[in-house]
Amino acid sequence: MFQDKSVLQYTLSVHSVEEHLFRVTLDLPTHDTDFLELTLPAWIPGSYMIRDFARNIVRLRAEDNEGKLVDVAKTDKQTWLVQTNGTAITLTYDIYAFDLSVRSAFINDEYAFCNGTSVFLQVKGAESLPCSLQINTVSDKPDWLIETSMPSRQENAASMRFYCENYEELIDHPVFIGSCQLKSFDVNGVEFVLLFSGKAPIDTDRIARDLVPVCKHHMQLFGEPQPISRYVFMTLLSDSGFGGLEHRSSTALLYPRFDLPLVNEPEDKTDGYITFLSLCSHELFHTWHVKRIKPEVMVKPDLQAETYTEQLWIYEGFTSFYDDLTLVRAGLIEPEKYLDIVAQNLSRLQVNAGRFKQSAAESSFDAWTRFYKQDASATNHIVSYYTKGGIIAMGLDLLLRTESQGKYNLDNLMKVLWDTYGRDEKGTPNDVIASLCQQHFGIDVNPYLKNTVFGVEDVPLPKWLDSIGVALKLRAKSAPDDKGGVARSAKRVGRAFGAVTKTLETGMMIQVVRQNTPASRAGLQVNDKLIAMNGYVVNPALFQRLLDNTTDQHAELLVIREGRTLSLSMPIEKAAEVVCYFDITDREKLMQWLKVDD
Repeated sequence: MFQDKSVLQYTLSVHSVEEHLFRVTLDLPTHDTDFLELTLPAWIPGSYMIRDFARNIVRLRAEDNEGKLVDVAKTDKQTWLVQTNGTAITLTYDIYAFDLSVRSAFINDEYAFCNGTSVFLQVKGAESLPCSLQINTVSDKPDWLIETSMPSRQENAASMRFYCENYEELIDHPVFIGSCQLKSFDVNGVEFVLLFSGKAPIDTDRIARDLVPVCKHHMQLFGEPQPISRYVFMTLLSDSGFGGLEHRSSTALLYPRFDLPLVNEPEDKTDGYITFLSLCSHELFHTWHVKRIKPEVMVKPDLQAETYTEQLWIYEGFTSFYDDLTLVRAGLIEPEKYLDIVAQNLSRLQVNAGRFKQSAAESSFDAWTRFYKQDASATNHIVSYYTKGGIIAMGLDLLLRTESQGKYNLDNLMKVLWDTYGRDEKGTPNDVIASLCQQHFGIDVNPYLKNTVFGVEDVPLPKWLDSIGVALKLRAKSAPDDKGGVARSAKRVGRAFGAVTKTLETGMMIQVVRQNTPASRAGLQVNDKLIAMNGYVVNPALFQRLLDNTTDQHAELLVIREGRTLSLSMPIEKAAEVVCYFDITDREKLMQWLKVDD
């Protein structure tokens, strides 16, 4: 199609901040076909949902070298056919960018951000050709900087230019253009860059200092040589947003700005900051475990349609196990805090009736239509391959330790995965975990996987926990919003309800109704407005207080549903012990398991 030394030349500009528009030009050299077919991905790797990024292309035209318009026909929702007659052409198109997420593209008065899957058209049949990208500065915003993890940068006053080996690499480096704070640090010869959008007084020095041992942990776990020489933590700060998406040499993060430590604040770590460190740990771990170790079908995925795999419990689940484990190994949180985090994950599973209906493997396969398209009934019908996958990983670690008398553990398995499948990115088969455990450790984990991954049984943690010096306990909630872990108060909820609510000016909105609970037996539905109980207008706290103190067999609820008032009778039931926490029974064993010096 194109000559061997041809290069596809892209230019990216912020065309209009006010109208949230990127402008992209694509210069294509002469070729030996009459038509060129161009398309934009429908989804972005790491986020398993069809997003139809092409819907944000608001205009597209093609011209030849003489400036004459070339015929362009749209053949489906994301594909264009350009009649070139073999001549060199330039395509110009605008992208509407106003999705504040890590998955797409966004422009506001503070910065512009995009993923390549949202802005760079793919030339079919030329995916292997090298790509050149020029990113233009914004002339009326002199403080706006350009940052990306793309290699081979050349810089001048008006633009920066980058080179990628092919289209796959081009779309795997998010781009930031805007006002930001930057902080770099070195770990074993790898440069790490922290980017935070805007100018909030974030303590970047402290964050960099805390991330050093996280980076060291992951790099040491997988071993030399490192697959990266430079890595960017690209954080979009917002009021309340949250998200993370992995890339080959960077991650795009979305996080509440004031959940991060500010300059001159005490060194105590808030839950919000611990979650941020865990998010960074999670996405950095994906540099090895997702971007390079990956399912066979994800080595060359079809970005125009769903690509199904039952292995996401391995990739997101194992990573979810290591993200918080790394924090305690790095000395960033205490063992007690780590156990609380694990207990909170177990507590989420305890109230998740969907874990008995959908396996972790099924959850992985159905991510496109169920996990990424959850509604209010999701807790009753599906299970998270993140949450259960993390607990499966913990159980597998304990199983390997038990069966090998302490010789092998999950760290060993991760190293084998990396050496066997990650270094050359050849892709893992569905039976990879069982196969590697048998081949390298002589341990048959098939019965465990059959029950917990491909079946719907709970991970049998209690039978192994004594070996690491902890005991799993259950209790009732201390408050309606109790997430689990060791309760800081001796108070316990006395009566069960079974709904998740949101406070309204008068009453409360029903957001989730869990099956086989008083709320479901009363007939409450999602989006009901619960106004009163036994004649008294309630909010969530008062509702639980009245519920705990009633001596009746039923409570009378006044509900507004779709503009109608209803009176419902809810049975009074004792609160179930569904909240998990851990007791430490042997601290020395626990510290040995965590690989922490006491």
